[in-house]
Amino acid sequence: MPKFVALLRGINVGKAKRVPMADLRDLLAELGYTDVATLLNSGNVVFRATHGMQTKHAEGIAAAISEKLKMEVPVIVKSAKELLAIVSENQLAEQATHHSHLLVVFAQNSATLSGLGAVESLVVPPEQFLIGKNAAYLHCATGILESKAGEALLGKAGKSVTTRNWATVLKLQALISEPSISRAEG
Repeated sequence: MPKFVALLRGINVGKAKRVPMADLRDLLAELGYTDVATLLNSGNVVFRATHGMQTKHAEGIAAAISEKLKMEVPVIVKSAKELLAIVSENQLAEQATHHSHLLVVFAQNSATLSGLGAVESLVVPPEQFLIGKNAAYLHCATGILESKAGEALLGKAGKSVTTRNWATVLKLQALISEPSISRAEG
């Protein structure tokens, strides 16, 4: 059965949009997903599904969160194959000595990714920004909080995307690569 990762945008950041990970796991199980596991406390869920496309999974999960948890949360779903491609195409990974300074930008489709070109005008060297086939990557050498490009991706300009730091992406890769997803963290 294929594996997927769901990335929820903007939950458990500060006091707004609080979602316990146990509730999120239960919600996905109610939707018929199996082998559901969460990673960290920020809306990273790995699951198995017998059928369906990533967009349909994202729409279904977002609708269920809206209905059951009474909050609007953008959801992006990637297949295991897509996540592995996102990791392998990251040309900035070797340069990022601090994984927390490297953001991976996830979008549900390539049109949204190509629309991120405007962020490039905010990049100040030694920062680097690349738009790949499956994701975009921003290396903030002096830290994300110091970066106008990072601020744009985390704020309103990035509403149609969600970001994860490189350390989290590598943990998701490890989790999705496990033969059986049987743990929950967060």
